[in-house]
Amino acid sequence: MAQTGTTPCSVYVFDAYGTLFDVHSAVRQHADRIGDQASRLSEIWRAKQLEYSWTRSLMERYQDFWSLTEQALDFAFDKVPDVDRSVRAELLDAYQSLSAYAEVRQVLEGLKARGVQVAILSNGSPAMLESAVAGNDLGDLFDAVLSVDPIRTFKTSKQAYDLVTTTFRCFPETVSFQSSNRWDIAGASAYGFRCIWINRAGEPDEYRDLAPVGQLKDLKGLLNF
Repeated sequence: MAQTGTTPCSVYVFDAYGTLFDVHSAVRQHADRIGDQASRLSEIWRAKQLEYSWTRSLMERYQDFWSLTEQALDFAFDKVPDVDRSVRAELLDAYQSLSAYAEVRQVLEGLKARGVQVAILSNGSPAMLESAVAGNDLGDLFDAVLSVDPIRTFKTSKQAYDLVTTTFRCFPETVSFQSSNRWDIAGASAYGFRCIWINRAGEPDEYRDLAPVGQLKDLKGLLNF
């Protein structure tokens, strides 16, 4: 098992969106209808979805992640008015079953073969996560799929990471946490998890005082970490 100091990691926890599931695959499925603004629409949709989660957490005015996803898409349409809004329903349907990255099943199977527990911790609503996991036939590989919905706040709240230690009855240092979102890695590092940043886009570091123990370009390297 991978280790933090002398403490073996017995639980491997993954963020869902951007880490296991490609958040841009929904727009990519309908790129022909959207046209040359497809990438811009997708980037705005994702950025606003995250912004809404942070601001609502700070205001203590919770709405579930699916509601924020819908609102963010509507904002993206407003920012890119040349895109035909008739594709809205198809984009939302596609978001319910985002494509998993190619290496996901192999990596999860490799971890399960080691005898560790594997889980998701996500801002996504339970229905969103159930749909994404089932749509990619990954349900047999998770010991828990944890949504922040019951606590009515989003990561990087300490309460969100508490869901892991409470569920598995473990100390933070026994958890290996993987996310493609640097802000999520910062929050989980502050909480005490051993963190691996899955830096798919090759982004520069943003939170140098809350560094991960490792950085990978995709999940494949996790099996050798």
